[in-house]
Amino acid sequence: MLQFRLSTALKKLLPTSRERPLTGIVRHKGCFSSSSSRSSCPPHAHLTPALRSLRAGEHRALPRALPRTWPPWRRPLCTKTEGAIEPSEPAKKDETVQETTAEDKKAGILPSLEDLLFYTIAEGQERIPAHKFITALKATGLRTGDPRLKECMDMLKVTLKSTSDGVMLDRHLFKKCVQSNIVLLTQAFRKKFVIPDFMSFAAHIDKLYDKAKNMSGGQVADYIPQLAKFSPDLWAVSLCTVDGQRHTVGDTKVPFCLQSCVKPLKYAIAVHDHGTEYVHRFIGKEPSGLRFNKLFLDEDDKPHNPMVNAGAIVCTSLIKQRASNAEKFDYVVNFLNKMAGNEYVGFSNATFQSERESGDRNFAIGYYLKEKKCFPEGTDMTSILDFYFQLCSIEVTCESASVMAATLANGGFCPITGERVLSPESVRNTLSLMHSCGMYDFSGQFAFHVGLPAKSGVAGGILLVVPNVMGIMCWSPPLDKLGNSVRGIQFCQGISQLVTEEEEEEEEEEEKDSYSVVPQHL
Repeated sequence: MLQFRLSTALKKLLPTSRERPLTGIVRHKGCFSSSSSRSSCPPHAHLTPALRSLRAGEHRALPRALPRTWPPWRRPLCTKTEGAIEPSEPAKKDETVQETTAEDKKAGILPSLEDLLFYTIAEGQERIPAHKFITALKATGLRTGDPRLKECMDMLKVTLKSTSDGVMLDRHLFKKCVQSNIVLLTQAFRKKFVIPDFMSFAAHIDKLYDKAKNMSGGQVADYIPQLAKFSPDLWAVSLCTVDGQRHTVGDTKVPFCLQSCVKPLKYAIAVHDHGTEYVHRFIGKEPSGLRFNKLFLDEDDKPHNPMVNAGAIVCTSLIKQRASNAEKFDYVVNFLNKMAGNEYVGFSNATFQSERESGDRNFAIGYYLKEKKCFPEGTDMTSILDFYFQLCSIEVTCESASVMAATLANGGFCPITGERVLSPESVRNTLSLMHSCGMYDFSGQFAFHVGLPAKSGVAGGILLVVPNVMGIMCWSPPLDKLGNSVRGIQFCQGISQLVTEEEEEEEEEEEKDSYSVVPQHL
């Protein structure tokens, strides 16, 4: 199995908590049910991102590399949240929680989870303004538009309309608003998410963004005329963690086409539908060592992998084989909508037409594949190329694409809906091939220096997956000579540089500690 170097991925940005150590990332078999029930999941170990400077207090160094048991599957998401108190259990007093009311003390009533949350936010006040709760919620990384918090937000709107001032909440009104989502909210406010100190983490992401923003160089792709119309100044980064924490900076709401970033997604759909063995009867698994659009097959007369054009065209032919292109397109878009948590997924007809009119190289590859009998029997090659161009022309924003990446990071479960979208098998295969083949001719360098699964596209996107932690989408149109976003590569490598500095500091401190331990009897 692949061994990812976490030292190149976010070690500086990730602290660990004692309740959630990074001891291994293989999931408990009992948590792989397709059911949405989470109550039977056992305690688990998984990544908890952090930076020593992000968190005042305890810090434990992360290992140099992810275990050989990678890739991780879905992190168990249990109804009984880690660190949370079940309503039927005695509540434990948190250091940050205010004392209960005198009446409750006299009556011997222990505070509920809702009360504990209110005391934490109120800081001694009897009533709190609604915006204070919203501000505190956003500081955890959650959004008010998170589908998991819909009941809470709807009730908050209704409750505020019934108050005299439409602003303030007392303890009882607050409890009424949050009780439907109290487990998730308790987990968030007790910092039990994968990134405990999210605001500090986001500040470090912003610094990396600003550093990359100042870069110049690269050329906007012009071999597809529609792509040449994008401004070279556009630059955006969005991330979504496996707990649904969100952060965006830059032009994150501007739609752009997935282009080659759709290749791992449609490969995942093909494996989800047909299984590994069937898909790889037609497509190889090895890096090609050649340009992504070469007319070249492996020794078995198969495309080298699904991340080059030849392999992606064959992979396209495996999706809903006996359906019409219209049915196939709706099927894939429905999948992508689920991966994106029903956030923006669109289509650029202008880009599709532009690709089809300028796709001579892809037509040449298609006829070569047909000659070598690479397609399933009965495939209409020209129809498949149309479908291939359509999938490349699917639009996303950085925000919606980051949720897609987070679904891969979360073992196939969409973090903001909890829905199982892809099988563990399809996620494992997809991340493996992204790691080895996802960055065109730069794949080896990227794997060495960054060490994370990624896929780039000529529209300027880089889909980056930190297994069991988060998904990231970087987007900036100017490309380097290998076809990768100049700013996107800089951003990913910037994370790696932060990690290296942190490792050196830790090694120095560990060395000092080893000499500072003196036996008491001496």
